[in-house]
Parts: sequence; structure tokens; C-alpha cells
Amino acid sequence: MKPKLVVLTGAGISAESGLRTFRDSDGLWEGHDVYEVASPMGWQKNPSLVQDFYNLRRQDVLAAQPNAAHTGLAQLEQWYDVRIITQNIDDLHERGGSTRVLHLHGEILKMRSVHDETVLYDIREDIQMGQLAPDGGQFRPHVVWFGKT
Repeated sequence: MKPKLVVLTGAGISAESGLRTFRDSDGLWEGHDVYEVASPMGWQKNPSLVQDFYNLRRQDVLAAQPNAAHTGLAQLEQWYDVRIITQNIDDLHERGGSTRVLHLHGEILKMRSVHDETVLYDIREDIQMGQLAPDGGQFRPHVVWFGKT
């Protein structure tokens, strides 16, 4: 039985792969009101703006590669029962080789209906407005928004 190891990660680990963080001076929120692009209120007001914002984030994630921190954590699985808990919505831990990752804020490479957050679909391209889930709801990124209860 391997000893257990829990690792908490955030934006800094993916910044090394070239993904901008949300709060740095050149971060993703720069030039955006977070409530306009990452909240239920923003979605109701202008869903196309929200969709475009996350489509760009998805393209950035797909262009990024895992860095030494991602692959190093995955290598620890040889000796430890590693559980990664991350605030990141990217998949760099998984692509780096980690097998047990919990995403606290959702996953940019998954989408769901606005009506049902329990059924997830993989997505590698842009989500289009008018692209509907089987339940008839608009697809949206599977990410946690500000102001979500």
C-alpha cells in the first residue's frame, strides 16, 4: 500500500506552461468585468460574450503543454497514492500523466446544458450559440461562475 499524498494546485502551475492567470497584472480579467464574462448574470445579459471568452480560454489550453511540475507530480504516482485537487480548469495535470485529479472550478474541455450540470460532454472546439444539448438547452462551458450558488 502506497502512502497517500494530496497536492493542491492553482494558476501558478499552469502559468509555467504559458497560460495566463486570471488575477496577474496581464491576467485574463484585465479588460474584462468578471461579472460580464463569468457569472450567471453575464450569461443572461450576453451569452455570446461569455461563450467567446471561454472559447478563447479553451484554445489557449489546447495550445499549452504540461510542464515539469505537471509531469513531476505524475511521476510521484510511482511511490505515492497521489490525489491532485486543483482550481485550474485546464487538463494539463491529466496530460502530464496524473490519474486522480479533482477540478474544483470545472473543466474547460467539457461542456454541459444550461438545464443540467450533471451530464458532461467532451469539447475540443468552440461551443457555438445555438448548439443544443439533447435536453434542448444551450451548451455552455463546464466551469464554475462567480455568484453561482
